[in-house]
Amino acid sequence: MARQDRLDTPGRRRNLVPRVRFDDDAFGVFAESAARFMGTGTFIVWMSVFVVAWVLLNTVLVIFRPWDPYPFILLNLFFSTQASYAAPLILLAQNRQEARDRVSLEHDREVAEQSRADMDFLAREIASLRMRMNDVATRDFIRSELRELLEELQEHGEEDKDASRPA
Repeated sequence: MARQDRLDTPGRRRNLVPRVRFDDDAFGVFAESAARFMGTGTFIVWMSVFVVAWVLLNTVLVIFRPWDPYPFILLNLFFSTQASYAAPLILLAQNRQEARDRVSLEHDREVAEQSRADMDFLAREIASLRMRMNDVATRDFIRSELRELLEELQEHGEEDKDASRPA
């Protein structure tokens, strides 16, 4: 017995079905548009019109030979087929939306981090400016100093006038 033919020896698996490569993005866009359409009132209305037409053609209008009599097994088969395709399409659309949400969340985190860093920097700058403002004379301080100097000048001016008057 050849080494590759033995069951206890790992070997290359041969696929009986050839692999078909799809453009994941194009198929994903199709899945999202199909899922989006299936979630609308338009889809429900058209599906209802289809079912009513099917039932009418197979029960009421006896002019046609009914191709799907009363239990409507063929209609049920159509619905089952639709559901078997709709579920994976919806899941694929949800997975793509989850991936977009993950990327968006990561971007939001980066923006929040940068904003936090900017706010911390600005808070430090404001604290530094406040500390420097304690060393800088304020407008009120300068006014009070000027008033005191003016009063001193006025006192010295009156003293000089008194000294220059003959007694």
